[in-house]
Amino acid sequence: MNFLPLWRYQNQLIDGAIVTLELTVIAALAGLVIGVAGAVALNGRITPLRWLVRGYIELFRNTPSLIQIFIVFFVLPNFGLKLPAFEAAAVALSLYFGAYSVEIIRAGLDSVPKNQIEAGQCLGLSGWQVFRHILLPPALRNAYPAVTSQFVLLLLGTSLASQVAADELFHVAGFIESRTYRSFEVYAVICAVYFAMAMSFKALFAIIGLAAFRWPRRR
Repeated sequence: MNFLPLWRYQNQLIDGAIVTLELTVIAALAGLVIGVAGAVALNGRITPLRWLVRGYIELFRNTPSLIQIFIVFFVLPNFGLKLPAFEAAAVALSLYFGAYSVEIIRAGLDSVPKNQIEAGQCLGLSGWQVFRHILLPPALRNAYPAVTSQFVLLLLGTSLASQVAADELFHVAGFIESRTYRSFEVYAVICAVYFAMAMSFKALFAIIGLAAFRWPRRR
């Protein structure tokens, strides 16, 4: 084993890691917006909208995310919508993450006992006050672990963007391997980088969770 030939590509590795993080954050934020909107729609009274959201969830949760990226990158240009590799991957991963976020956020909202909401209404709180002070805090706490776990899975799933030549970390690894012919060393380093990023986010989310959800749970 010889890792020295990889040293000259450290800047490319850093750039690839940055692109991976950018892709993850963009897809996560967009997916959370989709998740909140979808969860509200599922709990709403508009039946066709609920069916539409449910169909979206089933479609994106039960098809490979790689195929979704391919459809956005290769198929949509036939309909006049051509996106660069990074943007195409971001759109596909956002829709993929959003499909899971809808169910996670909906479950968090449904986990709040109805009697708590009714108690707030009996106290004369407005609908927004009930949502802000009674429904939202426990719903966020209940949904937080699942959302953060899904974020880490999204981070690892960004490697699929390499299949459309997005300049993320795994694509950079393929480039370095083709130049050095050091397959084991290259992918060992890439694996270590992914592991380090995933564990760093887990530690960060644990700290945020402890800081944001300090109030005691009912026993």
